[in-house]
Amino acid sequence: MFNDRYGLTRAVLDGRKTMTRRLINLCENDLHFMKISDRGEYLFCSKTALDGAFPRYKVGEILAVAQSYHELNKSGYVAPEWLEHTCESSAGYENKMFVRADLMPHRIRITNIKVGRLQDISHEDCLKEGIYNWPDGDTWTYGNSWHVFATPQEAFAEMIDKVHCKGTWNINPYVFVYEFELMKGGER
Repeated sequence: MFNDRYGLTRAVLDGRKTMTRRLINLCENDLHFMKISDRGEYLFCSKTALDGAFPRYKVGEILAVAQSYHELNKSGYVAPEWLEHTCESSAGYENKMFVRADLMPHRIRITNIKVGRLQDISHEDCLKEGIYNWPDGDTWTYGNSWHVFATPQEAFAEMIDKVHCKGTWNINPYVFVYEFELMKGGER
């Protein structure tokens, strides 16, 4: 699920967003107990407060990109016949939290997972997060924002504070960094 208010679902579907960061709720000293194997698996050297801090997804996992039924209808999506008659009255008509994953036409495949601090994001990773160059060539922005920034990191910092809450960037939490690819139509 990507944030529609800041244009992140659209960025995924347009191929501009191929990475996402998800906050890890850990104590500051817990991460040194974790290491990543050559196969991208997370191994814990000790049982601590890390219980439950495993990544939610796995490399190779295929996930539906959630969109409201209303948004899909506007895009020309042809819903199954049984859904056409109940679509407007269903909870998923305006709220994509209630849609059925098997009805979603777009999918992503997780290609890599790593752990890092939020502020360690590189210029290149900002672009993978959907940050893009404003037409003037000298400034950066995100989604459907009209704000412009001197660097991709500044644009990402504002976006993450809008998506999560003000101050998230400054807290600099640990994050799971998921890289993914948008799958071609019909591929499942």
